[in-house]
Amino acid sequence: MNEFAISGPGADAGGLAAMGRDVLRLQQDADQITASANAGGVDGHAAVNGAAGFGEMLRRVDAQDHEAQTRVEAVERGESDDLVGAMLSSQQAGLSFQMLMQVRNKVMGAVDDLVKLPL
Repeated sequence: MNEFAISGPGADAGGLAAMGRDVLRLQQDADQITASANAGGVDGHAAVNGAAGFGEMLRRVDAQDHEAQTRVEAVERGESDDLVGAMLSSQQAGLSFQMLMQVRNKVMGAVDDLVKLPL
């Protein structure tokens, strides 16, 4: 596991330690995303490229949402009686979207923290 040692004149040790932990968590999240992308059949080049990995996640979440909508519409039209499956699919798509937004927010927060770092 990586550890960050950030020091310097006038450095706020508590704030920098918290930021180091956040960066470490982001790295772990990125590693999990990459591993998940690799398991999903993404080639090695795309898994290394963060944008391609995030794009793949977007496509998966979108596919889950479309599948959930299709299942709910089938129940509404009377073509299917699997109401529980449709609701579970809808909840899963919602949770996937929330997770995706949390990853995005975490990355944007880390970028903001990096921009605010004094040089």
